[in-house]
Amino acid sequence: MKRREFIAVIFAMIAWSRPARAQRPALPVVGYLGSGLPGASNDPNDSNEAMEGFRLGLAEAGYEEGRNIAIEFRWAEGHYERLPTLADNLVNSHVSVILASSLPSALAAKAATNTTPIVFTMGADPVALGVVRSINRPDGNITGVAQFFGIVGPKRLELLRELLPAPGTIALLMNPGNANAEDHLDQVQTAARRVGQPIKVFRAASERDIDAAFAAIVSEKITALLVLDDPFFTFRRDQLVALATRNAVLAIYSSRGFAAAGGLLSYGSSIRETNRLAGVYVGKILRGTKPADLPIMQPTTFELVLNLKTAKALGLAIPPALLARADEVIE
Repeated sequence: MKRREFIAVIFAMIAWSRPARAQRPALPVVGYLGSGLPGASNDPNDSNEAMEGFRLGLAEAGYEEGRNIAIEFRWAEGHYERLPTLADNLVNSHVSVILASSLPSALAAKAATNTTPIVFTMGADPVALGVVRSINRPDGNITGVAQFFGIVGPKRLELLRELLPAPGTIALLMNPGNANAEDHLDQVQTAARRVGQPIKVFRAASERDIDAAFAAIVSEKITALLVLDDPFFTFRRDQLVALATRNAVLAIYSSRGFAAAGGLLSYGSSIRETNRLAGVYVGKILRGTKPADLPIMQPTTFELVLNLKTAKALGLAIPPALLARADEVIE
């Protein structure tokens, strides 16, 4: 074969192969709508409990990022006002399903579309907040996992009171920008009144607000703090833990990540398990199940985590009974 003929054959083969490649079906895309950023490093690729659990659930449903699905991330970085635009962006990108990682994310996603399937994780009652019509039959295009953190608030108050070396006021830190904040606050206040526990509420929706709240807590000589669950507080985890440690404030948080980062103790449902359940639901929807046919799930795994190293630094003796109940002790 002459050189000119050989080159012509090669070009013909390339031209023939291009349509074949173009005809390969595109991977289904999962849109991940996050209120903050995952991981203490604020790196979207950082491995953490939430993303590990989510990917584990997807794997159980037969999906793996890069192999048979793609994931597009949108992060609000603690600025909830950005979520509506980010949700619209995912809808306009024609993703196959949206994973909304918090109540603010779920509300933004629900407002953005009534057709694209949505799976949420949230720490509130989705029926009371109008996200779904029913726990057993959500209806519409949205379902997910509800952690009901408000119910856990009184338990956190009880645990914190066990640690107090002497009676005193307990500070409550809340984010007024979260739709579930008032409900969570009300449940803790009701529990406090029942046992005669003085509390004082501080509000924070920005980094400066957190600094100001701690300055006031220290000024008023309050030595115990209950941080209500909120994605923004998770995003500012290192700041909260550092301020509590520096000012010798005994603080309880909503999830294990705080204790692992040096917080005194945490109590709440397993973030890893919650997101695993959400990943399984995303996989089922990708295989054709309608969100309306998937009842709202509730996690059953709750973790009490104590950081013994932090307790020793604070000169605090952990009661043996509380130590025995801990699911994990960090030393």
